[in-house]
Amino acid sequence: MRILVIEDEPEMARLIASLLAQAGFVVDRVTSLEDTREAVRQSAYDLLLLDRRLPDGDGISLLPSIRRARPGIRVIMLTALDATKEKVSGFEAGADDYLTKPFEGEELIARVRACLRRPGFDALPILTVGRLSLNPSTRQVLANGTPVVLHRRELMLLEALMRQASRVTTRESLLDEVYSRHEDVQQNTLDTLVSRLRRRLTQVDSGVAIHTLKGLGYMLTEAGA
Repeated sequence: MRILVIEDEPEMARLIASLLAQAGFVVDRVTSLEDTREAVRQSAYDLLLLDRRLPDGDGISLLPSIRRARPGIRVIMLTALDATKEKVSGFEAGADDYLTKPFEGEELIARVRACLRRPGFDALPILTVGRLSLNPSTRQVLANGTPVVLHRRELMLLEALMRQASRVTTRESLLDEVYSRHEDVQQNTLDTLVSRLRRRLTQVDSGVAIHTLKGLGYMLTEAGA
């Protein structure tokens, strides 16, 4: 799942992005209302973490247009404005939750996960290919019914490939799924990650294979297909 952090304080933005990335989310960061509008137009985010005090205005002013453009998106206000009237105005404007600074990292992740589980957010179906299954909601991977431990980016890559099983997934699409927009990704980084995941899936007898299609991307199929 992809989250957009709208925060103009660099250290706070990096901290939030790091916490979310460690929890298995792909995270992008912007610092203004204008950049938020452009990011939401370009990418299908599952959730926004939205600060109130931004250089070009109050984050609340974004909510009506965001709701029109992306009705299903979740929004958590993340701000130092902790007065009851401020919280009420946030909820009335369309926020799903309101978390005040300072906050504990564990609470932030718990709020994000709870927000994504609420009614109205479509539960993602379990993905199954060969003897391998992946639950996008719990991030659990099973091979022959046995749990498989994967590193965070391996898990993101696997999910992206399984959602497009037996179809070519372009390099550009995979880079967008696995890495955030502000990361400097080297040319061979994705190839290395694919090789690592391929070895791991072979080790656990998953019954799937990852094929390289030169100049196009990758494709995951049942082994032997």
